[in-house]
Amino acid sequence: MDNLLSLTTFFPLLGAAILALFLRGDDAAAQKNAKWVALATTVTTFVISLFILFDFDRGTADFQFVEQREWIGGMTYKMGVDGISVLFVMLTTFLMPLVIAACWDVTHRVKEYMIAFLVLETLMLGVFCALDLVLFYLFFEAGLIPMFLIIGIWGGANRIYASFKFFLYTFLGSVLMLVAMVAMYAQAGTTDIPALMNFEFGSESFSLLGIQIVGGVQTLLWLAFFASFAVKMPMWPVHTWLPDAHVQAPTAGSVVLAAILLKMGGYGFLRFSLPMFPVGSEVMGPLVLWMSAIAIVYTSLVALVQEDMKKLIAYSSVAHMGYVTMGIFAVNQQGIDGAIFQMLSHGFISGALFLCVGVIYDRMHTRDIDAYGGLVNRMPAYALIFMLFTMANVGLPGTSGFIGEFLTLMGIFQVNTWVALVATSGVILSAAYALWLYRRVVMGDLIKESLKSITDMTRREKWIFAPLVAMTLLLGVAPWLVTDIIGASVENLVTDVTTAQANWDPATRVAEAAE
Repeated sequence: MDNLLSLTTFFPLLGAAILALFLRGDDAAAQKNAKWVALATTVTTFVISLFILFDFDRGTADFQFVEQREWIGGMTYKMGVDGISVLFVMLTTFLMPLVIAACWDVTHRVKEYMIAFLVLETLMLGVFCALDLVLFYLFFEAGLIPMFLIIGIWGGANRIYASFKFFLYTFLGSVLMLVAMVAMYAQAGTTDIPALMNFEFGSESFSLLGIQIVGGVQTLLWLAFFASFAVKMPMWPVHTWLPDAHVQAPTAGSVVLAAILLKMGGYGFLRFSLPMFPVGSEVMGPLVLWMSAIAIVYTSLVALVQEDMKKLIAYSSVAHMGYVTMGIFAVNQQGIDGAIFQMLSHGFISGALFLCVGVIYDRMHTRDIDAYGGLVNRMPAYALIFMLFTMANVGLPGTSGFIGEFLTLMGIFQVNTWVALVATSGVILSAAYALWLYRRVVMGDLIKESLKSITDMTRREKWIFAPLVAMTLLLGVAPWLVTDIIGASVENLVTDVTTAQANWDPATRVAEAAE
């Protein structure tokens, strides 16, 4: 099918349009219909996306399913996927039906809630499929709007503060990226992403305001994109919006935020920063490696002192994203394979952990760790599932969490053993805060009166977790299901970047920096 990517990307908008135009009222029947329409739409989108995966040629690094046509004002509408982006498309379409199913108990403005998630799905898919700078930027920035509304309307008591902080942090970070995109168009004369990946931006060092810019224009462009993607990940120290957003967001919003939206930063590094600015990546790479190592240790320590379950898991996400940025800027096969694998694995595991919090929050309406204890006595099924994802989050062998961390640490060890040593300590710290959380919430005697009538997971809740359990275990024992798909694209990326960096002569660099 010639327009398979566009059909997958924009099909959720069809469901949103049906809800907006044809569904009336806010009674129980209308709310139920809204949920079923949204669920049917996301399931259909996932089924359509499977045709992309089944027809995908794993032996080439080229973009596939490419669609190109003239768009507004001479701009080009261009879509396509390679081995790196296709799995993020699948992650998005796989998780969205589970997100909608997790919204089944929502009763406030249900139609609008479903529309927000359907529009958000289209915008997230557009980010991973866009092959034009302008199109990418539109999808990337527009995704802020439905998430802003989801937090601001359906969030917790401090939702307005959290939603504005989320919006301003991520939007302001992207302003510099927009300026860089204009500069790239002025220099290259195109907004076509594959063409820009093969365009050589200037790498001659120069002085700016008395500061020696090693790597020249490439370094400046790299910094502009870094400002946006680092906030989106988020990287330390621009991570402070994430815990607030997670705590105030509804459960489904937290799942989307952790499992998909954070991955746009890592995807941006792989699609733009490395291939378009290889010299800038080499110049700034050591800084990113140490920032990532610090993030892993610092946010893990912060997680240890949290009293709110969501905030603890949010800081855990920042720590795990540190492995991703380390792997990416190791610029070798193991590192980048591990970074992509870690992002996909984190999508399943972190999404499941936020759903675990949502299960008991729906019953007790508190996320305070001290409010729980001994849940295993009343909720054995919940205790088992929570244990699985706690262990996966720690990186237990046999789960997908182990593969991602192991590969990224292998990749970084080849580049900087000290960074690898610091980062490895994060594995120990993650076990400390994750097991500490599990022990306090699940284990022990059931002594609190308020918990003695709590009920175990419903059939619907078990069905939501079943696909996440399956993927976490499947990728833990069969990592080649991912590495076979991304292998050719990652190998091509590493070759192109390392070649460009090697051609930037070290002796010339020293001479340029000294002038």
